[in-house]
Amino acid sequence: MTKRVKNIIAASILSAFLFCGFSLFVGCSGAEGEGKADSTLRIIHAGSLTVPVKEVVKAFNEENPGVRILTEAWGSKAGARRISELDTPCDVYISADYRVIDLFLIPGHASWNIPFAGNEMSIVYTSDSRYSDEINASNWHEILLRDDVTYGRSDPDSDPCGVRAVLTSKLAAIYYDKPGLDEEILSRHRNMIRPKETDLIALLEKNALDYIFLYRSVAEQHGLKYLILPDKLNLRDPDLNEWYSRAEAEVMGARPGETITETGEAMVYGITIPHKTENKELAISFVDFFLCEERGLKILEENGQNPMVPSRTDTYESIPQPLKKFVLPAE
Repeated sequence: MTKRVKNIIAASILSAFLFCGFSLFVGCSGAEGEGKADSTLRIIHAGSLTVPVKEVVKAFNEENPGVRILTEAWGSKAGARRISELDTPCDVYISADYRVIDLFLIPGHASWNIPFAGNEMSIVYTSDSRYSDEINASNWHEILLRDDVTYGRSDPDSDPCGVRAVLTSKLAAIYYDKPGLDEEILSRHRNMIRPKETDLIALLEKNALDYIFLYRSVAEQHGLKYLILPDKLNLRDPDLNEWYSRAEAEVMGARPGETITETGEAMVYGITIPHKTENKELAISFVDFFLCEERGLKILEENGQNPMVPSRTDTYESIPQPLKKFVLPAE
């Protein structure tokens, strides 16, 4: 092999290496606050994201050790009200329902919304739950209504999972052709309603509850048993939105004394940066990391959620330029 050929091969290998290295980083940038001990990021997120957010924060800090990240887990509506009513500091807000951002924060407290992942409703239990060896996709509602069974759900006024428990119950009445089934389910054990869905896990593990309405991803993260519901009930499939829309839930609105009607649709999570952020560039860097396929979205997928990026949004024009790669304009 001649020296000239060797040089050409070496140059080609170097070029390929540099190209690959560039490809790894062109999609997702690092943090602007790297190395700054006083760089602080405040995140308010849905309770169902507690496990993946903790892992994303850890991964982000490994690349950006100078950033201090403070997180708060709430039912998504309660979390949004902390921003809109209580003036709680927040640089990044992540909701279990993208519609909470639209209804509670835009336009007064945020200007854009990126949908990023889905989930599904399930009936969650343990091996100690009564009739755990009998429950299935056909009889779960009958099991829940047995006199010696206790179950819980989250508050629909505070938490999207609570709304979705209502919607699933209403759809079940239609799906199983049992008028009034939803009222039977929703009228029982109202003392077991909690602010957010993850508050119910301890009650389940202590056998204070036999079953809970909970997201499948959270059940998987906590090693709990769960029943996979039919797609027409689990609010998983966007192609079934017309069917899901047959169910409605009346809940508290964005302002005191206001009520709104939420119509069923496939569940989609959303993320935004509130107007009140005190560290916008760092917030953008974190959202970039969170939505990056090989970083944050990979962690979400490993924790049982299905990413849906790039997604379509009505707020495309307001999204910061570095984050536009994760969205498409609404059709």
